[in-house]
Amino acid sequence: MKTSDFYFDLPERLIAQTPIEPRDASRLMRLDKKTGKISHHHFYDIEDMLEPGDCLILNNSRVLPARLYGEKEETGAQVEFLLLENKGNDLWEALAGPGKRAKKGSRFSFGDGRLRCIVEDVLDDGNRLLRFQYEGVFFSVLDEVGQMPLPPYIKEKLQDRERYQTVYAKDRGSAAAPTAGLHFTPELLERLSRKGVRLGFVTLHVGLGTFRPVNTQEITDHKMHSEHYYMPKETASLIHETKEKGKRVIAVGTTSCRTIESVAQKEKCFRESEGWTDIFIYPGYCFQGIDGLITNFHLPESTLIMLVSALAGREHVLHAYETAVKENYRFFSFGDAMLVV
Repeated sequence: MKTSDFYFDLPERLIAQTPIEPRDASRLMRLDKKTGKISHHHFYDIEDMLEPGDCLILNNSRVLPARLYGEKEETGAQVEFLLLENKGNDLWEALAGPGKRAKKGSRFSFGDGRLRCIVEDVLDDGNRLLRFQYEGVFFSVLDEVGQMPLPPYIKEKLQDRERYQTVYAKDRGSAAAPTAGLHFTPELLERLSRKGVRLGFVTLHVGLGTFRPVNTQEITDHKMHSEHYYMPKETASLIHETKEKGKRVIAVGTTSCRTIESVAQKEKCFRESEGWTDIFIYPGYCFQGIDGLITNFHLPESTLIMLVSALAGREHVLHAYETAVKENYRFFSFGDAMLVV
């Protein structure tokens, strides 16, 4: 199967630049994964589409203000870093731009010196290993000097950084938001709970590998980057119980989906599990965990649209995307949502 099989034409005007208020007022397309039937709603209508006994599995990872703008201490040259992974002991893997200014041994300062670092190494893929120096607690300092790592297709400045966090975000570590969850409000989650829809949480720290373009002609030649996940015992039990009762397990976002399926593959059942996953889900994949998916509208030829196509069929998904374009749905991180069941 070729990468070009997942292309669709997306007008730039449909790329959402700002989040909808309130969160659950975004539009929602419902796609029947078996028939391809489409219907149009608002996200708050999802309460009517879920049944008592169904469970939602949500990714509670919290986005770090991981974009740092600083200057090279030796020359004052401007530099930008994007923190990707905490290696421990104040060592972080990061993207650097422009890279030629961030050679091994170079020192940088951020926020008038409140945070400083030295480039300890340049990795084979061009990423840098940064060793940080600061006074106090690292994450508190990062909150002061860092900025939210909005995707490059969002040009508008974010007025409230919490709008790039889910309302249930808890465990810090992501370089990008698990955006399908941005549509939920505390009130909507409470209404779902009262209805008998059960909620479970996993953690997958979103890395940039999820969003990197597929540069191979054959999708099977594409290599995914690893991301760290954790499924607690309570969530594993919830998934098992839901399936035992014949109810639906619905992943909120591709990151929750990839966590559930990774655990199913690794453990051959659902139990507490932690590790790294580079799972790549595309048409032909046999789902072992999820029955449905809540997701945003994704980039053409991306691994994310391939995952959705694995669940609902490539033809159904591309038709749904063509319909979304015609109906002026908003795309990507701050865009509208799709429920695939």
